[in-house]
Amino acid sequence: QVQLVESGGGLVQAGGSLRLSCAASGRTLVMGWFRQAPGKEREFVAYIGWGAGSTYYGDSVKGRFTISRDNAKNTVYLQMNSLKPEDTAVYYCAASNRGPTGWGRVYEYEYWGQGTQVTVSS
Repeated sequence: QVQLVESGGGLVQAGGSLRLSCAASGRTLVMGWFRQAPGKEREFVAYIGWGAGSTYYGDSVKGRFTISRDNAKNTVYLQMNSLKPEDTAVYYCAASNRGPTGWGRVYEYEYWGQGTQVTVSS
């Protein structure tokens, strides 16, 4: 079992930036970020493979968010720039050690953090 702990959420103004971190208790092959706003389905945000050369982003965040990882620290990051009020959500870190099967669906990940709140004011 791998435990994931997110940090870095908070309240920012539109146009501002935040960096989220997710520390894993052990090795994870692939990692991703999802978000969920009230009344909405959990939405794919970003994915990164073990080698860091393979990344994918949801259409709504392309060009604004960047995912990265430090395998020596078992940590993944999400740099969020040019934040918009519609980015407001609980952000969840996810990971898998099953091997590469996909990146954009909740069922493709077996480990999940508890989430961190990001609120963007207008």
